[in-house]
Amino acid sequence: MEIVTVVKANGGCEADRRRLRRLRCSVKDYDWGKIGSDSLVYRVYAANSDDQIDPTRPYAELWMGTHESGPSYLEDADGSNGVTLRSWIAENPKSLGNRVLEKWGCDLPFLFKVLSVARALSIQAHPDKKLAKKMHKAHPNLYKDDNHKPEMALAYTQFEALCGFIPLQELKSVIRAIPEIEELVGSEEANQVFCISEHDEEKLKSVVRTIFTLLMSADPDTTKKIVFKLKRRLHMESQERQLTDKERLVLKLEKQYPNDIGVISAFFFNYVKLNPGEALYLGANEPHAYLFGECIEVMATSDNVVRAGLTSKPLDIQSLCSMLSYKLGYPEILKGSRIRPYITRYLPPFEEFEVDLCDLPSGASTVFPSVPGPSLLLVLQGEGRMSTEASADGISVGDVLFVPADTEIHLRSSSDLKLYRAGVNSRFLYSL
Repeated sequence: MEIVTVVKANGGCEADRRRLRRLRCSVKDYDWGKIGSDSLVYRVYAANSDDQIDPTRPYAELWMGTHESGPSYLEDADGSNGVTLRSWIAENPKSLGNRVLEKWGCDLPFLFKVLSVARALSIQAHPDKKLAKKMHKAHPNLYKDDNHKPEMALAYTQFEALCGFIPLQELKSVIRAIPEIEELVGSEEANQVFCISEHDEEKLKSVVRTIFTLLMSADPDTTKKIVFKLKRRLHMESQERQLTDKERLVLKLEKQYPNDIGVISAFFFNYVKLNPGEALYLGANEPHAYLFGECIEVMATSDNVVRAGLTSKPLDIQSLCSMLSYKLGYPEILKGSRIRPYITRYLPPFEEFEVDLCDLPSGASTVFPSVPGPSLLLVLQGEGRMSTEASADGISVGDVLFVPADTEIHLRSSSDLKLYRAGVNSRFLYSL
């Protein structure tokens, strides 16, 4: 559906610059994605695209933004794909706003996604800017760009993930309870955790780095033997006691990725369960693996991933083990802050992005105030009407729109409407 443009006689060019732009987006069929209509990504992509869609394939990620690995296209008047959003921004740089243009050049600094996760993604981390430049230069076929990739996942359904290293006291309990870890890394190294204090931060990081690197570097034959031994022990013990959540997860991961070192390494990470509307964020060099569920994800514009387990993709275990921060502790869970009626904001500590969630009951209205930076809007539920100074149109599930800087948006719902806005972090936009 084409957006109706409203052009005022004394400001036609400026009004046209602020017109909302409908986008056609790219989809990824990674094998961990949910199949066909079970996938939120499938349902959104089917509404967003005119492509023939195979309902038997996995639909893992919908990409919204300018990254060349999954570009978005402006929708032409006839509904077909036009130029890429990146090309359009290059021709219309003022749409980014001055501060964004000065900081990041003629491109969106964030990438917006929908994820539908049926089984675990790889144990992975994303490099900081310095390491990203080095890795991209050395292996451009594996590391597609030279940017860092902080990210935030906002749960749409209940969403499960492994995220960051567990606290020291929990790690000590794991070493005592899981003898297979000591078998892999050696008793002398494993027992170092009992000789350190959480106040000695550098020593703690060094010990965890040593143990984790030894674990992840185990040879395949030894790994296969130890994973089998672990699985057999847990199955036997389940006849006499209730397994912990983490132990049940490990058995589930072993079914998904037999003989994978990631099965045992899961004991080292926090097992996070997000309720819908909760979010977690991840900085550079933090280990994580998404496990199950559907989420909205936003990140710096990058596709750099260093993997070390739970995947059939190429591994770079030594790079991952050397780059991690080895900070211990449970991650911060964001529940968002109400900034206006019906709008909740999720504000991570990264300059590139933030997310607003708009839950608008049928017949209600609200306003997204103008901000001095660009935004992307995604409709995941319901129908309504959206208007700006320059345009007005109906919106429904699957609509994705680019919003230029300094554009105020008025929304009215005709049924319960759920809409997400990704934009540049407000703390950056309004900092002195």
